Amino acid sequence: MSKFTPVIDRSRDEHFMRLALDQARLGAAQGEVPVGAVLVRDGEVVGSGFNAPISRHDPSAHAEMVAIRAAAEAAQNYRLPGTTLYVTLEPCSMCAGLIVHSRIARVVYGASEPRAGVAVSQGRFFEQNFLNHWVRVEGGVLAEECGAVLKEFFKARR
Repeated sequence: MSKFTPVIDRSRDEHFMRLALDQARLGAAQGEVPVGAVLVRDGEVVGSGFNAPISRHDPSAHAEMVAIRAAAEAAQNYRLPGTTLYVTLEPCSMCAGLIVHSRIARVVYGASEPRAGVAVSQGRFFEQNFLNHWVRVEGGVLAEECGAVLKEFFKARR
């Protein structure tokens, strides 16, 4: 059970998740694993990105990292309070740490990541008592569509 009770606007969440899906498809077109993310503040996208570790030669270039870095650069601030991160796949531990350190208010993800997701699948990172910032988490938004993009990508590679 989360420490917060989020106010959920499902149609808004689906709108921004579709933008994250667009990012995922851009990544797939470049041969990257299709995960996309958009960071939103006050109804405006302030950062976006897709997985790019192959093309950037950077193992940390996950979609969340790319979107958060773009938003921080644009804001000229390493903290991004009042923002919501929409990502097509449940965040991993590396990205979860960045989300907390960035002071993102809310994460909305699409598909679960049973092997490495830390929102719920392999632990509940965002609920740990040692954290100095609490993040609200909502999973499963357009989960089938988000999962389908990944399945199609890997099916085509086999």
